[in-house]
Amino acid sequence: MQSILVQFEQFLLAEKRVSKNTFSSYQSDLKQFFEFLKYDCQSAQPINADQIKTYLLHLKEHQLSARSMARKLSSLKTFVRWAHQKLGWPQMNTKLYTPKLEKRLPTYLNAQEIEQLLQACNADDSVMGKRNKAIVYLLYASGLRISELTHLEIEDIQFDTGFVSVTGKGNKGRLVPLPQTVMTLLRDYLENVRSQLIDAPLLSSTSYLFPLQYAGVVKPISRQTVWIALKKLCTLAGIEREVSPHMLRHSLATHLLAQGAHLRSLQFIHMSKQSICAKSMIKSIPEHSFD
Repeated sequence: MQSILVQFEQFLLAEKRVSKNTFSSYQSDLKQFFEFLKYDCQSAQPINADQIKTYLLHLKEHQLSARSMARKLSSLKTFVRWAHQKLGWPQMNTKLYTPKLEKRLPTYLNAQEIEQLLQACNADDSVMGKRNKAIVYLLYASGLRISELTHLEIEDIQFDTGFVSVTGKGNKGRLVPLPQTVMTLLRDYLENVRSQLIDAPLLSSTSYLFPLQYAGVVKPISRQTVWIALKKLCTLAGIEREVSPHMLRHSLATHLLAQGAHLRSLQFIHMSKQSICAKSMIKSIPEHSFD
């Protein structure tokens, strides 16, 4: 079974080209499933629908959330479909229904909270404070996912066109427009702040926009580091509820809608490769928000 899983992992990386986090989820989900089969003295080759149903019932009895169960089922379906196509395993004829998910409205920061957060960013004049300011402004103005921001490189910022080049889910690239005020902030960060984040001998060895130094090794800033920085800024800003980087992404879309942007137009910001329309919409965000 181990050799089959290695082949599937190669498929995920080489053909499906999933992200690092998605790859880890597949690994974890399949490992848990096959450990369950082993514990339950069931054969793992080939997998059948009854085994998956029994596994889902086991997860439900252990009070796993419907969302987590749906993700695990999706991983198993992908694996079984691949095994049918590549290994000749029997195709499942039994319908496997995804657990019903509770619909949750996306949470976001209101305009006043964004103002408070940006003011808190402006108040910290330290090196780390200036870095965190660049991160928060960029997250809000671009609507980037946190995983997309952490792996940005210097060359991704196109100062001549006013766009940032992003590699998103499934390794798909897109161009996201930025207001001039944020471009100016990023230019100042690159010229005066970034070089102070890591030791000089290591500076030329990395092109990450937001690098971190770990025991003499330069890596991209971690999601956890951004979360911690945002949490501290929210505390300083007097925002009492829990705030995640992803909430800034929803905040941008919500505020643009409040200003009259059409839902279809918002797709240009998050999905298109090029869009002058989106660039003009983001420019509609009040300039004082970026002072």
